[in-house]
Amino acid sequence: MLNLNQLRIFYHTAKRLSFTGAARDLFITQPAVSAQIKSFEDLCGLKLFRKRGKTLHLTEEGSILYDLSRRIFECEREMENAIEEMKALKRGVLRIGTTKTYARYFMPDIISRFHEAYPYIKVQLNEGSSLEMAESLLDFQNEVAIIAKAADHPDVVFSPFSQEEVVLITSPGHRLSEKEYVTVDELASEPIIMKERGSGTRKLAGELFRERGLVPNILMETGNTEFIKQLVQRGEGIAFLVRATVALELQEGKLNAVRIAGRKLLLDVSIARLKNQTLSLSGKVFLDMLAEIALACGKSSKGLRAIMADVLASYWSIPSRADAGRQAQQRPDH
Repeated sequence: MLNLNQLRIFYHTAKRLSFTGAARDLFITQPAVSAQIKSFEDLCGLKLFRKRGKTLHLTEEGSILYDLSRRIFECEREMENAIEEMKALKRGVLRIGTTKTYARYFMPDIISRFHEAYPYIKVQLNEGSSLEMAESLLDFQNEVAIIAKAADHPDVVFSPFSQEEVVLITSPGHRLSEKEYVTVDELASEPIIMKERGSGTRKLAGELFRERGLVPNILMETGNTEFIKQLVQRGEGIAFLVRATVALELQEGKLNAVRIAGRKLLLDVSIARLKNQTLSLSGKVFLDMLAEIALACGKSSKGLRAIMADVLASYWSIPSRADAGRQAQQRPDH
Protein backbone atom coordinates (compact mmCIF):
# COMPACT_ATOMS: atom_id res chain seq x y z
CA MET A 1 0.00 0.00 0.00
CA LEU A 2 1.27 3.46 -0.88
CA ASN A 3 2.64 5.68 1.85
CA LEU A 4 1.03 9.07 1.17
CA ASN A 5 3.75 10.92 3.05
CA GLN A 6 6.38 9.34 0.79
CA LEU A 7 4.20 10.06 -2.25
CA ARG A 8 4.02 13.72 -1.28
CA ILE A 9 7.81 13.89 -0.92
CA PHE A 10 8.20 12.19 -4.29
CA TYR A 11 5.76 14.65 -5.89
CA HIS A 12 7.62 17.72 -4.62
CA THR A 13 10.98 16.24 -5.57
CA ALA A 14 9.77 15.42 -9.07
CA LYS A 15 8.16 18.86 -9.40
CA ARG A 16 11.39 20.65 -8.37
CA LEU A 17 13.78 18.01 -9.73
CA SER A 18 15.70 18.77 -6.58
CA PHE A 19 16.01 17.12 -3.17
CA THR A 20 16.89 20.49 -1.68
CA GLY A 21 13.92 22.23 -3.29
CA ALA A 22 11.54 19.54 -2.04
CA ALA A 23 13.01 19.89 1.46
CA ARG A 24 12.30 23.65 1.40
CA ASP A 25 8.71 23.08 0.22
CA LEU A 26 8.04 20.54 2.94
CA PHE A 27 10.05 22.16 5.76
CA ILE A 28 12.16 19.06 6.32
CA THR A 29 15.86 18.34 5.83
CA GLN A 30 17.45 17.30 2.53
CA PRO A 31 18.74 14.01 4.00
CA ALA A 32 15.19 13.20 5.12
CA VAL A 33 13.98 13.73 1.55
CA SER A 34 16.72 11.48 0.15
CA ALA A 35 15.91 8.76 2.67
CA GLN A 36 12.17 8.85 1.96
CA ILE A 37 12.71 8.75 -1.81
CA LYS A 38 14.94 5.67 -1.39
CA SER A 39 12.24 4.01 0.75
CA PHE A 40 9.57 4.91 -1.79
CA GLU A 41 11.60 3.43 -4.66
CA ASP A 42 12.15 0.25 -2.62
CA LEU A 43 8.40 0.06 -1.90
CA CYS A 44 7.54 0.46 -5.58
CA GLY A 45 10.38 -1.76 -6.77
CA LEU A 46 11.16 0.91 -9.37
CA LYS A 47 13.93 3.40 -10.07
CA LEU A 48 12.24 6.81 -10.22
CA PHE A 49 15.15 9.25 -10.54
CA ARG A 50 18.49 9.38 -12.36
CA LYS A 51 21.27 11.81 -11.66
CA ARG A 52 23.80 13.23 -14.10
CA GLY A 53 26.26 15.47 -12.38
CA LYS A 54 24.20 17.72 -10.11
CA THR A 55 21.08 17.48 -12.27
CA LEU A 56 18.17 15.22 -11.26
CA HIS A 57 16.03 13.55 -13.94
CA LEU A 58 12.88 11.44 -13.81
CA THR A 59 12.95 7.96 -15.27
CA GLU A 60 10.08 6.86 -17.52
CA GLU A 61 8.47 5.15 -14.53
CA GLY A 62 9.03 8.28 -12.44
CA SER A 63 7.34 10.46 -15.09
CA ILE A 64 4.26 8.24 -15.08
CA LEU A 65 3.99 8.35 -11.27
CA TYR A 66 4.59 12.11 -11.24
CA ASP A 67 1.66 12.73 -13.63
CA LEU A 68 -0.60 10.61 -11.46
CA SER A 69 0.58 12.16 -8.18
CA ARG A 70 0.10 15.65 -9.60
CA ARG A 71 -3.57 14.87 -10.19
CA ILE A 72 -3.88 13.55 -6.63
CA PHE A 73 -2.47 16.69 -5.06
CA GLU A 74 -4.43 18.98 -7.39
CA CYS A 75 -7.56 17.25 -6.07
CA GLU A 76 -6.24 17.80 -2.56
CA ARG A 77 -5.94 21.55 -3.22
CA GLU A 78 -9.45 21.60 -4.69
CA MET A 79 -10.76 19.88 -1.57
CA GLU A 80 -9.00 22.39 0.69
CA ASN A 81 -10.49 25.27 -1.32
CA ALA A 82 -13.95 23.68 -1.18
CA ILE A 83 -13.69 23.31 2.59
CA GLU A 84 -12.76 26.98 3.00
CA GLU A 85 -15.58 28.06 0.69
CA MET A 86 -18.13 25.98 2.58
CA LYS A 87 -16.92 27.38 5.91
CA ALA A 88 -17.32 30.90 4.47
CA LEU A 89 -20.80 30.01 3.08
CA LYS A 90 -19.56 30.55 -0.47
CA ARG A 91 -20.49 27.02 -1.45
CA GLY A 92 -23.13 24.60 -0.26
CA VAL A 93 -26.63 23.22 -0.69
CA LEU A 94 -29.65 23.88 1.52
CA ARG A 95 -32.50 21.39 1.19
CA ILE A 96 -35.84 22.66 2.45
CA GLY A 97 -39.12 20.80 2.62
CA THR A 98 -42.49 22.52 2.68
CA THR A 99 -46.07 22.12 1.53
CA LYS A 100 -47.31 23.19 -1.90
CA THR A 101 -49.28 25.99 -0.25
CA TYR A 102 -46.29 27.44 1.60
CA ALA A 103 -44.05 26.93 -1.43
CA ARG A 104 -46.28 29.19 -3.49
CA TYR A 105 -47.44 31.78 -1.00
CA PHE A 106 -44.73 32.08 1.65
CA MET A 107 -41.39 30.64 0.55
CA PRO A 108 -40.49 32.90 -2.41
CA ASP A 109 -39.91 35.92 -0.16
CA ILE A 110 -37.93 33.91 2.37
CA ILE A 111 -35.69 32.26 -0.23
CA SER A 112 -35.14 35.51 -2.13
CA ARG A 113 -33.94 37.25 1.02
CA PHE A 114 -31.73 34.29 1.89
CA HIS A 115 -30.15 34.42 -1.56
CA GLU A 116 -29.45 38.12 -1.19
CA ALA A 117 -27.23 37.38 1.79
CA TYR A 118 -25.83 34.03 0.62
CA PRO A 119 -25.86 34.06 -3.20
CA TYR A 120 -23.54 31.04 -3.53
CA ILE A 121 -25.73 28.66 -1.52
CA LYS A 122 -27.90 26.53 -3.78
CA VAL A 123 -31.42 26.04 -2.42
CA GLN A 124 -33.41 22.92 -3.21
CA LEU A 125 -37.09 23.34 -2.30
CA ASN A 126 -39.08 20.13 -2.09
CA GLU A 127 -42.86 20.01 -1.83
CA GLY A 128 -45.34 17.55 -0.41
CA SER A 129 -47.84 17.13 2.39
CA SER A 130 -46.79 18.07 5.90
CA LEU A 131 -46.52 14.38 6.78
CA GLU A 132 -44.40 13.61 3.71
CA MET A 133 -42.05 16.49 4.43
CA ALA A 134 -41.62 15.40 8.06
CA GLU A 135 -40.72 11.93 6.81
CA SER A 136 -38.28 13.45 4.31
CA LEU A 137 -36.22 14.68 7.26
CA LEU A 138 -35.87 11.11 8.50
CA ASP A 139 -34.50 10.06 5.11
CA PHE A 140 -32.09 13.04 5.03
CA GLN A 141 -33.77 14.28 1.86
CA ASN A 142 -34.34 17.65 3.54
CA GLU A 143 -32.57 19.40 6.37
CA VAL A 144 -35.31 21.79 7.50
CA ALA A 145 -39.04 21.72 6.85
CA ILE A 146 -41.71 24.40 7.25
CA ILE A 147 -44.89 22.45 7.76
CA ALA A 148 -47.92 21.88 9.93
CA LYS A 149 -47.48 19.26 12.63
CA ALA A 150 -49.48 16.48 11.02
CA ALA A 151 -48.10 13.76 13.33
CA ASP A 152 -45.63 13.35 16.19
CA HIS A 153 -42.32 11.58 15.71
CA PRO A 154 -39.72 10.99 18.43
CA ASP A 155 -36.83 11.89 16.11
CA VAL A 156 -38.30 15.14 14.76
CA VAL A 157 -38.30 18.44 16.64
CA PHE A 158 -41.15 20.85 15.88
CA SER A 159 -40.56 24.50 16.83
CA PRO A 160 -43.46 26.97 16.65
CA PHE A 161 -43.22 29.23 13.61
CA SER A 162 -46.56 30.92 12.99
CA GLN A 163 -50.30 30.45 13.15
CA GLU A 164 -52.39 30.62 9.99
CA GLU A 165 -56.14 31.04 9.97
CA VAL A 166 -58.00 28.35 8.07
CA VAL A 167 -61.33 29.50 6.60
CA LEU A 168 -64.33 27.74 5.22
CA ILE A 169 -64.83 28.94 1.64
CA THR A 170 -67.86 28.75 -0.60
CA SER A 171 -68.88 30.20 -3.93
CA PRO A 172 -70.62 33.61 -3.63
CA GLY A 173 -73.92 32.03 -4.69
CA HIS A 174 -73.79 29.11 -2.27
CA ARG A 175 -76.67 28.95 0.21
CA LEU A 176 -74.24 28.96 3.17
CA SER A 177 -72.65 32.21 2.00
CA GLU A 178 -75.79 34.09 2.99
CA LYS A 179 -75.49 33.06 6.64
CA GLU A 180 -73.69 35.03 9.33
CA TYR A 181 -72.24 31.77 10.61
CA VAL A 182 -72.81 28.03 10.24
CA THR A 183 -72.61 25.11 12.65
CA VAL A 184 -70.51 22.01 12.15
CA ASP A 185 -73.71 19.95 12.04
CA GLU A 186 -74.84 21.97 9.02
CA LEU A 187 -71.59 21.19 7.23
CA ALA A 188 -71.86 17.43 7.70
CA SER A 189 -74.08 16.97 4.66
CA GLU A 190 -72.22 19.42 2.43
CA PRO A 191 -69.87 18.00 -0.23
CA ILE A 192 -66.34 18.99 0.79
CA ILE A 193 -63.29 19.26 -1.41
CA MET A 194 -60.63 18.28 1.11
CA LYS A 195 -56.86 18.69 1.15
CA GLU A 196 -54.83 15.50 0.74
CA ARG A 197 -54.09 13.06 3.56
CA GLY A 198 -51.09 14.14 5.60
CA SER A 199 -52.03 17.79 5.22
CA GLY A 200 -52.19 19.92 8.36
CA THR A 201 -55.28 21.71 7.01
CA ARG A 202 -57.04 18.39 6.50
CA LYS A 203 -56.14 17.25 10.00
CA LEU A 204 -57.52 20.46 11.48
CA ALA A 205 -60.76 20.19 9.48
CA GLY A 206 -61.11 16.52 10.36
CA GLU A 207 -60.78 17.27 14.08
CA LEU A 208 -63.62 19.78 13.75
CA PHE A 209 -65.98 17.00 12.68
CA ARG A 210 -64.62 14.34 15.04
CA GLU A 211 -65.27 16.59 18.02
CA ARG A 212 -68.95 16.45 17.11
CA GLY A 213 -68.91 12.73 16.33
CA LEU A 214 -69.52 13.49 12.66
CA VAL A 215 -67.99 12.25 9.41
CA PRO A 216 -67.37 14.85 6.70
CA ASN A 217 -68.89 14.26 3.27
CA ILE A 218 -65.69 14.28 1.21
CA LEU A 219 -66.44 14.75 -2.46
CA MET A 220 -62.80 14.91 -3.54
CA GLU A 221 -59.35 15.19 -2.05
CA THR A 222 -56.34 16.88 -3.66
CA GLY A 223 -53.15 18.69 -2.73
CA ASN A 224 -53.69 21.29 -5.46
CA THR A 225 -54.96 24.47 -3.77
CA GLU A 226 -55.65 26.24 -7.08
CA PHE A 227 -57.78 23.32 -8.26
CA ILE A 228 -59.75 23.42 -5.02
CA LYS A 229 -60.43 27.14 -5.41
CA GLN A 230 -61.64 26.68 -8.98
CA LEU A 231 -64.04 23.89 -8.03
CA VAL A 232 -65.43 25.89 -5.12
CA GLN A 233 -65.91 28.94 -7.36
CA ARG A 234 -67.97 26.74 -9.70
CA GLY A 235 -70.17 25.63 -6.82
CA GLU A 236 -68.93 22.02 -6.82
CA GLY A 237 -68.49 22.01 -3.06
CA ILE A 238 -67.01 23.83 -0.08
CA ALA A 239 -63.47 23.67 1.28
CA PHE A 240 -61.16 24.55 4.13
CA LEU A 241 -58.07 26.55 3.11
CA VAL A 242 -55.49 28.83 4.70
CA ARG A 243 -56.83 32.39 4.48
CA ALA A 244 -53.65 33.76 2.86
CA THR A 245 -54.13 31.42 -0.10
CA VAL A 246 -57.60 32.81 -0.88
CA ALA A 247 -57.04 36.45 0.12
CA LEU A 248 -57.18 37.73 -3.48
CA GLU A 249 -60.29 35.74 -4.38
CA LEU A 250 -62.05 36.94 -1.23
CA GLN A 251 -61.13 40.53 -2.02
CA GLU A 252 -62.37 40.20 -5.60
CA GLY A 253 -65.60 38.51 -4.50
CA LYS A 254 -64.85 35.27 -6.35
CA LEU A 255 -65.04 33.31 -3.10
CA ASN A 256 -66.77 33.83 0.20
CA ALA A 257 -65.50 32.98 3.70
CA VAL A 258 -68.13 31.67 6.09
CA ARG A 259 -67.64 31.79 9.86
CA ILE A 260 -68.15 28.66 11.93
CA ALA A 261 -70.20 29.15 15.06
CA GLY A 262 -68.01 29.42 18.14
CA ARG A 263 -64.83 28.40 16.35
CA LYS A 264 -61.84 30.01 14.76
CA LEU A 265 -59.61 27.50 13.02
CA LEU A 266 -55.91 28.19 13.54
CA LEU A 267 -53.25 26.04 11.91
CA ASP A 268 -49.97 25.79 13.82
CA VAL A 269 -47.07 26.03 11.39
CA SER A 270 -43.76 24.64 12.65
CA ILE A 271 -40.09 24.55 11.79
CA ALA A 272 -39.20 20.87 11.74
CA ARG A 273 -35.74 19.34 11.91
CA LEU A 274 -34.15 16.14 13.12
CA LYS A 275 -33.44 15.79 16.83
CA ASN A 276 -29.77 15.52 17.88
CA GLN A 277 -28.49 16.16 14.34
CA THR A 278 -26.01 18.92 13.54
CA LEU A 279 -27.19 21.25 10.80
CA SER A 280 -24.98 22.30 7.93
CA LEU A 281 -23.65 25.86 8.09
CA SER A 282 -26.22 26.98 5.51
CA GLY A 283 -28.92 25.23 7.54
CA LYS A 284 -27.86 27.09 10.67
CA VAL A 285 -28.05 30.57 9.14
CA PHE A 286 -31.37 29.69 7.47
CA LEU A 287 -32.71 28.57 10.82
CA ASP A 288 -31.51 31.85 12.34
CA MET A 289 -33.61 33.72 9.80
CA LEU A 290 -36.66 31.56 10.48
CA ALA A 291 -36.22 32.07 14.23
CA GLU A 292 -36.30 35.83 13.69
CA ILE A 293 -39.54 35.53 11.75
CA ALA A 294 -41.02 33.14 14.32
CA LEU A 295 -40.24 35.61 17.08
CA ALA A 296 -42.15 38.32 15.24
CA CYS A 297 -45.03 35.95 14.56
CA GLY A 298 -45.27 35.20 18.26
CA LYS A 299 -45.68 38.89 19.01
CA SER A 300 -48.28 39.50 16.32
CA SER A 301 -51.77 38.34 15.55
CA LYS A 302 -51.18 38.69 11.81
CA GLY A 303 -50.51 35.73 9.54
CA LEU A 304 -47.11 34.76 8.23
CA ARG A 305 -47.43 36.45 4.86
CA ALA A 306 -48.40 39.77 6.43
CA ILE A 307 -45.49 39.63 8.87
CA MET A 308 -42.72 38.52 6.54
CA ALA A 309 -42.37 41.70 4.52
CA ASP A 310 -41.64 43.80 7.61
CA VAL A 311 -39.49 41.22 9.33
CA LEU A 312 -37.35 40.32 6.35
CA ALA A 313 -36.83 43.94 5.40
CA SER A 314 -35.55 44.76 8.87
CA TYR A 315 -33.60 41.50 9.16
CA TRP A 316 -31.48 42.08 6.07
CA SER A 317 -31.31 45.88 6.27
CA ILE A 318 -28.51 45.59 8.84
CA PRO A 319 -25.33 44.66 6.91
CA SER A 320 -23.69 43.05 9.92
CA ARG A 321 -26.61 40.62 10.33
CA ALA A 322 -25.62 38.64 7.26
CA ASP A 323 -21.97 38.74 8.36
CA ALA A 324 -22.97 37.40 11.74
CA GLY A 325 -24.84 34.60 10.03
CA ARG A 326 -21.71 33.60 8.16
CA GLN A 327 -20.05 32.94 11.48
CA ALA A 328 -22.78 30.52 12.57
CA GLN A 329 -20.29 27.69 12.59
CA GLN A 330 -18.70 29.22 15.66
CA ARG A 331 -21.90 28.99 17.66
CA PRO A 332 -23.41 25.82 19.15
CA ASP A 333 -26.12 24.14 17.14
CA HIS A 334 -29.76 25.10 17.83
